Amino acid sequence: MGCVSDEDAPRPSGLKDLFNGVGYLLRGIAWTARHPAQWLFGLIPALIVLVLYVAALTALAYNLDGLAEWATPFADGWADGARTSARVVAGLALFGTSLFLAVITFTAVTLLVGDPFYEAIAVRVEESQGGAPPEPDVPLLVQIARAVKDAVLLAVIALAFAVVFFACGFLPVVGQTVVPVVAACVSGYFLAGELTSVALERRGLRRRERFALLKRNRPLAVGFGAATFVVFLIPLGAVLAMPGAVAGGTLLARERLADGAREGTGGLVLG
Repeated sequence: MGCVSDEDAPRPSGLKDLFNGVGYLLRGIAWTARHPAQWLFGLIPALIVLVLYVAALTALAYNLDGLAEWATPFADGWADGARTSARVVAGLALFGTSLFLAVITFTAVTLLVGDPFYEAIAVRVEESQGGAPPEPDVPLLVQIARAVKDAVLLAVIALAFAVVFFACGFLPVVGQTVVPVVAACVSGYFLAGELTSVALERRGLRRRERFALLKRNRPLAVGFGAATFVVFLIPLGAVLAMPGAVAGGTLLARERLADGAREGTGGLVLG
């Protein structure tokens, strides 16, 4: 029998990788269920950030009527029914966009605040699978500076997408059907980048290389991240599932992305 090269070997279909990505989230949640002490440990930073985000979203909801009116000055001269409809759509789009932005940045901020917590969980996951790679020899202040820079960049990119989705939310039918699905996929891609960052940074990969790996495994990343996004939309889901999502991201990075890093990262994104 002849040897089959990597190029000749059959690769998983995009749809199969999409479901495999969902499977990594389920595996991560299952891992934390088997290690309840690690799950409780990982709840601490998520709870802190959740309180801040809930306060901000509550303030937004309280002022939503005024903000919707401010966002639709063109409707001032319309008939009552049309004006009300336009401002209801604007309010829904504004709150939905803010929720999208919150879910995207929640992970980055929580990972930033809880870096020692999630680093410890990622190491425990790797040790349970055969051993963790050694920690890179990078000064702590440099690590913090990189994490802050990455979080700010992600927030800027998320804000740009949020503006686009807010505008598209006004489109009849499409804005209430297609746009939320696209938003979930886009947010899932970036969530996958954040949740695999702990394990990939431990392997010496910076943001550019990490997102290049995700680009090469996009269906897998979107499946994992979009499933996480949906779970995070459930009340308290972002807090309760955060440790499992980190565990799932670690498994994904270890089993699927790390091999790609050794082969080369190809085209880079997110400079």
